[in-house]
Amino acid sequence: MSRHSLSQTATHVSDVLSSSALHVLNALQGIQYGSVEVTIHDGRIVQIERKEKLRLDQPVAARQ
Repeated sequence: MSRHSLSQTATHVSDVLSSSALHVLNALQGIQYGSVEVTIHDGRIVQIERKEKLRLDQPVAARQ
């Protein structure tokens, strides 16, 4: 696929997805550890909550 057609595909996907769905995808983007919670009322997305965890690995000697 050429670069031009990828751009057209991305534009088409944006046109098809609702604004709410795009917000959910943005919340998921780049998260390594954590969760994304979507709250729905009356069939509509009303809240998106992103909880990201930062894991700090301790050296084995420091754990003892």
